[in-house]
Amino acid sequence: MSAGTDITSDITSDVAVVGAGIIGLSTAHHLARQGFTVTIYESGRPGYGQSAGQSRIFRHAHDDPRLVGLAVQAREQWRMWSEDAGTPLISADGAVALGPAVPRRQQILQQQGVAVETLDSAALCEVLPILRDLDDTGFDGSAMLDVDGGSIDTRAAITWLADRFAEVTVGEQVIALHRTGDGVTIRTPTTAGTHGAVIICAGRGSAALARGVGMSVPVQLGAHVRVSFAVRDRGIGDGGIGGRGVGGGGTPENASRMPTLQDGSGMFGATGVYAAVYPDRSGYGLGMAESVDAHDDGAIDDGAGLADLADAAARYVATALPGLDPTPRDVVHCWVTGLPWGDDGMAIWRTGPIVVFAGHNLFKHAPVIGEKLADTIRTGRVPAVFAPEARLGAAD
Repeated sequence: MSAGTDITSDITSDVAVVGAGIIGLSTAHHLARQGFTVTIYESGRPGYGQSAGQSRIFRHAHDDPRLVGLAVQAREQWRMWSEDAGTPLISADGAVALGPAVPRRQQILQQQGVAVETLDSAALCEVLPILRDLDDTGFDGSAMLDVDGGSIDTRAAITWLADRFAEVTVGEQVIALHRTGDGVTIRTPTTAGTHGAVIICAGRGSAALARGVGMSVPVQLGAHVRVSFAVRDRGIGDGGIGGRGVGGGGTPENASRMPTLQDGSGMFGATGVYAAVYPDRSGYGLGMAESVDAHDDGAIDDGAGLADLADAAARYVATALPGLDPTPRDVVHCWVTGLPWGDDGMAIWRTGPIVVFAGHNLFKHAPVIGEKLADTIRTGRVPAVFAPEARLGAAD
């Protein structure tokens, strides 16, 4: 590859994917399966932007029934990915949810045939043994177990996908892109690649790249923090992310479950808490739903607010989860790229050969999002449910 004021590059492919997080890698995977040649552009280490961290929650439960249906499809694709990768990518421990949203979400799950169990206080403590004993709290809230939910092994998924596309990944920042005839030219510091189409799924950077080609994507930037806490009793759940239960096999039958947790109950002094177990089952990554606002250019005025959120996570662990050591072990800072209609909102924008994807809380849906982005290229149409006007993931 040569550098200069007008670079003629030998980088050519049917489709360029900008961003090698889980969405970009999933998109590349589906494009390749559909017979397209692919180039990936990623300025950092694949999977270490918004996809950073050891684990994520897979859950079917959402307020928008359309996301539940997509989660059902994604869960099956995660199963197939696990077979192809040769390792379980989602634990079989389930996903626990607490709070007033549970009855509504449970009804939606049951309507779509998702296995879900109602939990009373005794069952909740049995399913989630790191939780505080509820006998003396007068717990009368709503709780459920999403049986086929669990913790996603993010590093295994990223590594498997990134390795497949290592030879076609350009490790440079995209400076600009522009239409060239029927295709698109992408310019990095030392290359200028030509492609039949481009899919932008670059997280925080997507809106700026889209703006450069006249597309408006209403991403609302912020940042949040996840803190990991060690499991006090390493006998709980020993055996790896395969876990116990449907599709498991990695843990002795008498070992405790280590499900994910979403707590919107306020029972322990906080709402909007989420947690997922590490792949080696040595700890949980836990965060608060709150985030720190950022400007459109990514500037954050309240950097100390991230420390406050980390402190709040530690206080929650000390109060609610005695099975965890409340001393923080590791930390992950992550961008929030929300859309105006909801925390789980997502959408696809398209102008000619340029496609842009944006949204938040995406990891669990990654297999099906990648498939829909590839289908957008193949058909030349955005799937109706992913059009911005469909407001996929709306909370109302």
